[in-house]
Amino acid sequence: MGRRKIEIKRIEDNTKRQVSFCKRRNGLLKKACELSVLCDAEVALLIFSSRGRLYEYANNSTKSTIERYKNACLDSAESSSIAETNTQYYQQESAKLRLLIQNMQDSNRHLLGEEVSSLNSKDQEQLESKIVQGLIKIKSKKVMELENENAYLQANVAEVERLKQANSNMSVQDLNAFQALSLNSFTPIAVEGSTSYSQPEQNILRLG
Repeated sequence: MGRRKIEIKRIEDNTKRQVSFCKRRNGLLKKACELSVLCDAEVALLIFSSRGRLYEYANNSTKSTIERYKNACLDSAESSSIAETNTQYYQQESAKLRLLIQNMQDSNRHLLGEEVSSLNSKDQEQLESKIVQGLIKIKSKKVMELENENAYLQANVAEVERLKQANSNMSVQDLNAFQALSLNSFTPIAVEGSTSYSQPEQNILRLG
């Protein structure tokens, strides 16, 4: 027959309770010692009896182990607090961005003339003001572009007029010299099927 399972509840008999306490306390202290040796773990065990008597085991200093436990709990609490704070911040920022995107989408639809009837009078006035401001900006940009283009054309016309005036002021002698220079620098190009001969060469050809 196997061992009979004991119901886990408070033992009412004082003597039996004391005997069970001593046996299980010693077994627990033995297991704590084995755990620390076999697994190289830092173990601290504190037991208070019903009469307030302290029993303890620690493979290191019990006080240092408790301090290590407090620091571990503190670091865990701080990490948890930081993670929770970051999560709340990102959730808030995400909600703000979603709202901003939704507002921009609604504004674009209204500018295209969609769902305008759902706006109240104040929103309709603001929409009209935005459209007017947009048209003013577009018109100003067009005017600036036309002014720049006009200034560019005027500069070109002024340059042409300057060159024309400079040519008209050129003296006849300078003009003749320019024409002579142009003729001297001209190199005739031979045309296929035609030959140019000097006067003596022409006479020899006639005699032949």
